[in-house]
Amino acid sequence: MRPNFSKYKIHRDGIGFSIAFAVASYLIGRINLTLGYLCSLSVFWCLYFFRVPNRVHPTEGGLIVSAADGRVVSIKEVLPPPEFGLGDATRTRISVFLNIFDVHVNYIPISGKVTHVYYEQGRFFNAAKDKASEHNEKNALVIQLPCACTLGVVQIAGLVARRIRCDVRCGDVVKTGQYYGLIRFGSRLDIYLPEHAKVMVSVGERVSASETVLAEVSCECDKAEQK
Repeated sequence: MRPNFSKYKIHRDGIGFSIAFAVASYLIGRINLTLGYLCSLSVFWCLYFFRVPNRVHPTEGGLIVSAADGRVVSIKEVLPPPEFGLGDATRTRISVFLNIFDVHVNYIPISGKVTHVYYEQGRFFNAAKDKASEHNEKNALVIQLPCACTLGVVQIAGLVARRIRCDVRCGDVVKTGQYYGLIRFGSRLDIYLPEHAKVMVSVGERVSASETVLAEVSCECDKAEQK
């Protein structure tokens, strides 16, 4: 059976990388044919890494979906950094680690309005570790739900990641499952839940961006979103 490539698109950032890898493989192949063939595998890996699959998100109100593919590595009550604009109360933070084989495009976890965007340069610790949330390069969004509750979603660069892309701006109205960014290579994504949100996943669970429900907000939020 032939693979159905119509299920995937390639993110535009991947085109330049694929061309660069192809040129490098050709040049290496002129020196050593065997090594050139091996290097050409990097082109296929690059296309695979930058894939953008078609996803169908749940349509029920009040559901917070994963913004990234990967594995849940932490669920903790933490105090958000003040620069994120999430207030001074503790929140439940769900952290998802993306390895180099996961889909790395990111999706909006719940509909609302972007009220704050914060970018910080940082270091590049292993994204599976908790200290990555504090020290690594990051880009944070605050999304205000129709009921006025807020949620934070933070893209975090990892050990080999060196570029965070965010294509939404403060003031944008966003929808659940909408593409909004990309983290190149192994990385992490944190979601700071609204107060009283009910967590629906557990540590160690694999999640799919835009499809897996991470949490459910209160019925008040649900009703407000459906109006």
